Amino acid sequence: MATILIVDDDPQVCEVLEQIILNQGHRVYSALNGEEGISLYRQHLPDLVFLDILMPQKEGLETILEIRQEFPNVKIIAMSAASEGAKIDLLELAQRLGAQYRMPKPFELKAVTELVNTALRQNVDS
Repeated sequence: MATILIVDDDPQVCEVLEQIILNQGHRVYSALNGEEGISLYRQHLPDLVFLDILMPQKEGLETILEIRQEFPNVKIIAMSAASEGAKIDLLELAQRLGAQYRMPKPFELKAVTELVNTALRQNVDS
């Protein structure tokens, strides 16, 4: 069983991801902004972080940099609905800043499950 942190300002997204992750048998924590996410990360040291890019208080790109500086081996899945058709691909930028994976919103159950399995398998293989 892994510990997974979800950081997204949309409570419905958190709830859906929580259910998918809990159904896989993992422990899950949720935060509604980057500040809260960093605090929960420090408390629980999760194996994997789902991180929305566009959020109030502390947005995802800033959060990636802060978490990565303190915890360089963290596995991060960047999420955003804003990349499609935008001048700047926020998910690509998130990967350049340290997210290993990207997941556009809206997402499908199968995609979340596969991404969790892939990321956690890499934790074991690393």
